[in-house]
Amino acid sequence: MATTFFKLIGVSALALGIFTGGALADDQVKKGKKLFKFKCGICHSTVKGKKKIGPSLFDIVGRKSGTMPKYAYSSAMKNADLTWNDSSLDEYLTNPKKKVPGTKMSFPGFKKERKRTAVIAYLKTLK
Repeated sequence: MATTFFKLIGVSALALGIFTGGALADDQVKKGKKLFKFKCGICHSTVKGKKKIGPSLFDIVGRKSGTMPKYAYSSAMKNADLTWNDSSLDEYLTNPKKKVPGTKMSFPGFKKERKRTAVIAYLKTLK
């Protein structure tokens, strides 16, 4: 009987974690969208192929750096040889000029990890 009780508690805890995790993820995406709008959206579009001052960030996760067609990247970005994923985006968004010296991007970066995490969560939805 005790084993059944502990199994039931374990399943309930797992279910709670799954449901809470989804809510937390949604919250991260909402925060990231808001941060993107005010900090990144000035220069970057989220529409496929639509460039502004910077390239579109639609489908950025998984893309190689400096490869969006019809955008004039800096030599530094073209030669950076990065694949944009959680880790590379986190490093880049911390301090773009340190990660890719010579980049044209003038944004100083997000110093707070929670802001970078939220923006990356939002970027991952852009498919």
